[in-house]
Amino acid sequence: MKKFISWNVNGLRACVTKGFLDYFNEADADIFCVQETKLQKGQIDLDLPGYHQYWNYAEKKGYSGTALFSKEEPLSVSYGIGIEEHDKEGRVITAEFDSYFFVTCYTPNSQNELKRLDYRMKWEDDFKAYLKKLEKSKPVILCGDLNVAHNEIDLKNPKTNRTNAGFTDEERTKISSLLESGFIDTFRYFNPDKTGIYSWWSYRFKAREKNAGWRIDYFIASESLKNHLISADIHTEVMGSDHCPVELVTDI
Repeated sequence: MKKFISWNVNGLRACVTKGFLDYFNEADADIFCVQETKLQKGQIDLDLPGYHQYWNYAEKKGYSGTALFSKEEPLSVSYGIGIEEHDKEGRVITAEFDSYFFVTCYTPNSQNELKRLDYRMKWEDDFKAYLKKLEKSKPVILCGDLNVAHNEIDLKNPKTNRTNAGFTDEERTKISSLLESGFIDTFRYFNPDKTGIYSWWSYRFKAREKNAGWRIDYFIASESLKNHLISADIHTEVMGSDHCPVELVTDI
Protein backbone atom coordinates (compact mmCIF):
# COMPACT_ATOMS: atom_id res chain seq x y z
CA MET A 1 0.00 0.00 0.00
CA LYS A 2 1.09 3.53 -0.68
CA LYS A 3 -0.09 6.63 1.13
CA PHE A 4 0.08 10.02 -0.56
CA ILE A 5 -0.48 13.42 1.09
CA SER A 6 -0.87 16.85 -0.51
CA TRP A 7 -1.05 20.14 1.40
CA ASN A 8 -1.12 23.79 0.36
CA VAL A 9 0.93 25.17 3.25
CA ASN A 10 0.51 28.86 2.27
CA GLY A 11 4.09 29.68 3.18
CA LEU A 12 6.20 26.74 4.31
CA ARG A 13 8.39 28.71 6.70
CA ALA A 14 5.30 29.93 8.56
CA CYS A 15 3.76 26.46 8.49
CA VAL A 16 6.90 24.94 10.02
CA THR A 17 6.37 27.19 13.06
CA LYS A 18 2.80 25.85 13.33
CA GLY A 19 3.50 22.14 13.53
CA PHE A 20 4.28 21.13 9.94
CA LEU A 21 7.03 18.68 10.89
CA ASP A 22 4.91 17.04 13.59
CA TYR A 23 2.20 16.36 11.03
CA PHE A 24 4.71 15.30 8.37
CA ASN A 25 6.28 12.72 10.69
CA GLU A 26 2.93 11.49 11.97
CA ALA A 27 1.53 11.12 8.45
CA ASP A 28 4.46 8.92 7.38
CA ALA A 29 3.42 9.25 3.73
CA ASP A 30 5.22 7.52 0.87
CA ILE A 31 4.95 10.77 -1.09
CA PHE A 32 4.18 14.10 0.56
CA CYS A 33 3.63 17.17 -1.64
CA VAL A 34 3.29 20.81 -0.71
CA GLN A 35 2.08 23.80 -2.69
CA GLU A 36 2.55 27.54 -2.15
CA THR A 37 5.91 27.11 -0.46
CA LYS A 38 6.64 30.84 -1.05
CA LEU A 39 10.37 30.14 -0.99
CA GLN A 40 13.57 30.66 -2.94
CA LYS A 41 16.42 28.17 -2.94
CA GLY A 42 18.37 28.26 0.31
CA GLN A 43 15.62 29.88 2.40
CA ILE A 44 14.77 26.70 4.27
CA ASP A 45 16.64 23.55 5.21
CA LEU A 46 14.17 20.79 5.96
CA ASP A 47 15.58 17.72 7.64
CA LEU A 48 13.41 14.86 6.36
CA PRO A 49 15.33 11.61 6.95
CA GLY A 50 14.37 8.85 4.53
CA TYR A 51 12.95 11.22 1.90
CA HIS A 52 14.25 12.47 -1.43
CA GLN A 53 13.40 16.18 -1.79
CA TYR A 54 12.45 17.97 -5.03
CA TRP A 55 11.69 21.70 -5.17
CA ASN A 56 10.30 23.99 -7.86
CA TYR A 57 10.63 27.69 -7.09
CA ALA A 58 8.88 30.64 -8.69
CA GLU A 59 11.05 33.34 -10.24
CA LYS A 60 9.08 35.91 -8.25
CA LYS A 61 10.16 35.98 -4.59
CA GLY A 62 7.72 34.85 -1.89
CA TYR A 63 5.24 33.51 -4.42
CA SER A 64 3.80 30.15 -5.45
CA GLY A 65 6.26 27.22 -5.48
CA THR A 66 5.90 23.47 -4.97
CA ALA A 67 7.84 20.60 -3.40
CA LEU A 68 7.67 16.81 -3.52
CA PHE A 69 9.14 14.51 -0.86
CA SER A 70 9.32 10.81 -1.71
CA LYS A 71 10.60 7.76 0.18
CA GLU A 72 11.22 5.95 -3.10
CA GLU A 73 13.65 7.62 -5.46
CA PRO A 74 11.82 8.40 -8.72
CA LEU A 75 13.18 7.17 -12.05
CA SER A 76 13.12 10.79 -13.21
CA VAL A 77 11.81 14.17 -12.08
CA SER A 78 10.79 17.13 -14.22
CA TYR A 79 9.73 20.67 -13.39
CA GLY A 80 6.96 22.59 -15.13
CA ILE A 81 5.08 21.42 -18.23
CA GLY A 82 7.54 22.44 -20.92
CA ILE A 83 5.87 25.75 -21.83
CA GLU A 84 7.89 28.82 -20.85
CA GLU A 85 4.85 31.03 -20.30
CA HIS A 86 3.65 28.65 -17.56
CA ASP A 87 6.91 27.49 -16.08
CA LYS A 88 8.12 30.67 -14.34
CA GLU A 89 5.93 30.25 -11.27
CA GLY A 90 7.15 26.91 -9.87
CA ARG A 91 3.75 25.29 -10.15
CA VAL A 92 4.35 21.69 -11.28
CA ILE A 93 6.64 18.80 -10.35
CA THR A 94 6.37 15.39 -12.07
CA ALA A 95 7.98 12.29 -10.61
CA GLU A 96 8.15 9.13 -12.72
CA PHE A 97 7.96 5.73 -11.04
CA ASP A 98 7.90 2.20 -12.50
CA SER A 99 4.17 1.99 -13.03
CA TYR A 100 2.87 5.59 -12.83
CA PHE A 101 3.58 9.30 -13.01
CA PHE A 102 2.97 11.38 -9.90
CA VAL A 103 2.27 15.08 -10.51
CA THR A 104 1.84 17.84 -7.96
CA CYS A 105 0.33 21.13 -9.10
CA TYR A 106 -0.56 24.57 -7.77
CA THR A 107 -3.04 25.89 -10.34
CA PRO A 108 -3.02 29.66 -11.05
CA ASN A 109 -5.74 31.60 -9.25
CA SER A 110 -8.07 33.62 -11.48
CA GLN A 111 -7.78 36.45 -8.93
CA ASN A 112 -10.05 39.32 -7.91
CA GLU A 113 -12.33 40.56 -10.65
CA LEU A 114 -11.15 37.50 -12.63
CA LYS A 115 -8.25 39.49 -13.99
CA ARG A 116 -6.28 36.30 -14.65
CA LEU A 117 -9.16 34.18 -15.94
CA ASP A 118 -8.04 34.30 -19.59
CA TYR A 119 -4.56 33.13 -18.59
CA ARG A 120 -6.12 30.45 -16.38
CA MET A 121 -8.13 29.09 -19.31
CA LYS A 122 -4.95 28.74 -21.39
CA TRP A 123 -3.21 27.07 -18.46
CA GLU A 124 -6.08 24.58 -18.08
CA ASP A 125 -5.92 23.53 -21.73
CA ASP A 126 -2.13 23.22 -21.74
CA PHE A 127 -2.00 21.37 -18.43
CA LYS A 128 -4.68 18.89 -19.51
CA ALA A 129 -2.72 18.24 -22.73
CA TYR A 130 0.40 17.68 -20.60
CA LEU A 131 -1.38 15.11 -18.39
CA LYS A 132 -2.88 13.29 -21.38
CA LYS A 133 0.56 13.12 -23.00
CA LEU A 134 2.02 11.54 -19.83
CA GLU A 135 -0.87 9.12 -19.73
CA LYS A 136 0.06 7.70 -23.11
CA SER A 137 2.96 5.92 -21.44
CA LYS A 138 1.82 5.40 -17.82
CA PRO A 139 -1.20 6.15 -15.59
CA VAL A 140 -1.12 9.48 -13.77
CA ILE A 141 -1.84 10.51 -10.19
CA LEU A 142 -2.30 14.27 -9.84
CA CYS A 143 -2.50 16.10 -6.53
CA GLY A 144 -2.59 19.68 -5.43
CA ASP A 145 -4.49 22.91 -5.04
CA LEU A 146 -6.42 23.12 -8.31
CA ASN A 147 -8.11 26.37 -7.28
CA VAL A 148 -11.61 25.28 -8.27
CA ALA A 149 -14.61 23.87 -6.44
CA HIS A 150 -16.09 21.51 -9.02
CA ASN A 151 -19.75 21.35 -8.01
CA GLU A 152 -22.12 23.13 -5.63
CA ILE A 153 -21.59 20.35 -3.09
CA ASP A 154 -17.92 21.40 -2.94
CA LEU A 155 -18.38 24.75 -1.23
CA LYS A 156 -20.52 26.18 1.54
CA ASN A 157 -22.04 29.12 -0.35
CA PRO A 158 -22.35 28.22 -4.04
CA LYS A 159 -25.03 30.75 -4.93
CA THR A 160 -23.13 33.82 -3.74
CA ASN A 161 -19.85 32.64 -5.33
CA ARG A 162 -21.05 31.92 -8.87
CA THR A 163 -18.97 34.72 -10.38
CA ASN A 164 -16.00 34.51 -8.02
CA ALA A 165 -12.56 33.05 -8.78
CA GLY A 166 -12.62 29.31 -8.15
CA PHE A 167 -16.30 28.79 -8.90
CA THR A 168 -16.90 30.41 -12.27
CA ASP A 169 -18.66 28.42 -14.96
CA GLU A 170 -15.48 28.62 -17.03
CA GLU A 171 -13.26 27.04 -14.36
CA ARG A 172 -15.82 24.39 -13.46
CA THR A 173 -16.19 23.44 -17.13
CA LYS A 174 -12.42 22.90 -17.37
CA ILE A 175 -12.27 20.48 -14.43
CA SER A 176 -15.34 18.68 -15.81
CA SER A 177 -13.51 18.35 -19.12
CA LEU A 178 -10.42 16.92 -17.39
CA LEU A 179 -12.47 14.33 -15.49
CA GLU A 180 -14.49 13.40 -18.57
CA SER A 181 -11.25 12.77 -20.47
CA GLY A 182 -10.53 9.74 -18.27
CA PHE A 183 -9.66 10.88 -14.74
CA ILE A 184 -11.26 10.21 -11.34
CA ASP A 185 -11.82 12.77 -8.58
CA THR A 186 -10.85 10.28 -5.87
CA PHE A 187 -12.58 11.99 -2.94
CA ARG A 188 -15.89 12.02 -4.81
CA TYR A 189 -15.30 8.46 -6.00
CA PHE A 190 -15.42 7.32 -2.37
CA ASN A 191 -17.77 10.05 -1.08
CA PRO A 192 -20.17 10.92 -3.90
CA ASP A 193 -22.73 12.72 -1.74
CA LYS A 194 -20.77 13.82 1.31
CA THR A 195 -21.39 17.46 2.20
CA GLY A 196 -19.64 19.90 4.51
CA ILE A 197 -16.10 18.56 3.86
CA TYR A 198 -13.78 21.28 2.61
CA SER A 199 -10.03 21.80 2.22
CA TRP A 200 -9.74 25.62 2.27
CA TRP A 201 -11.28 28.38 4.39
CA SER A 202 -10.72 32.11 4.07
CA TYR A 203 -8.78 33.70 6.92
CA ARG A 204 -11.56 36.30 7.05
CA PHE A 205 -15.00 36.19 8.71
CA LYS A 206 -14.06 33.26 11.02
CA ALA A 207 -14.70 31.04 8.00
CA ARG A 208 -12.99 27.96 9.42
CA GLU A 209 -14.86 28.25 12.73
CA LYS A 210 -18.11 28.34 10.77
CA ASN A 211 -16.88 25.71 8.27
CA ALA A 212 -17.64 28.11 5.43
CA GLY A 213 -15.12 26.43 3.15
CA TRP A 214 -14.31 25.20 -0.34
CA ARG A 215 -12.98 21.84 -1.55
CA ILE A 216 -10.25 22.95 -3.96
CA ASP A 217 -7.46 20.47 -3.11
CA TYR A 218 -7.59 17.17 -4.94
CA PHE A 219 -6.17 13.78 -5.72
CA ILE A 220 -7.10 12.90 -9.29
CA ALA A 221 -6.16 9.55 -10.85
CA SER A 222 -6.27 7.94 -14.26
CA GLU A 223 -9.36 5.76 -14.77
CA SER A 224 -7.08 2.76 -15.30
CA LEU A 225 -6.10 3.00 -11.60
CA LYS A 226 -9.70 2.68 -10.38
CA ASN A 227 -9.19 -0.82 -8.98
CA HIS A 228 -6.05 0.30 -7.13
CA LEU A 229 -7.73 3.08 -5.12
CA ILE A 230 -8.23 2.17 -1.46
CA SER A 231 -9.34 5.40 0.25
CA ALA A 232 -9.37 9.19 -0.07
CA ASP A 233 -9.58 11.59 2.86
CA ILE A 234 -9.50 15.28 3.74
CA HIS A 235 -7.86 16.03 7.08
CA THR A 236 -9.93 18.99 8.22
CA GLU A 237 -8.58 18.68 11.77
CA VAL A 238 -5.01 19.62 10.73
CA MET A 239 -4.17 23.28 11.31
CA GLY A 240 -1.16 25.35 10.22
CA SER A 241 -2.47 26.81 6.94
CA ASP A 242 -5.72 28.12 5.49
CA HIS A 243 -5.81 24.76 3.63
CA CYS A 244 -5.76 21.32 5.19
CA PRO A 245 -4.01 18.18 3.88
CA VAL A 246 -5.71 15.74 1.51
CA GLU A 247 -4.83 12.06 1.25
CA LEU A 248 -5.01 9.13 -1.16
CA VAL A 249 -4.19 5.49 -0.32
CA THR A 250 -3.60 3.03 -3.15
CA ASP A 251 -2.17 -0.42 -3.68
CA ILE A 252 -0.34 0.68 -6.81
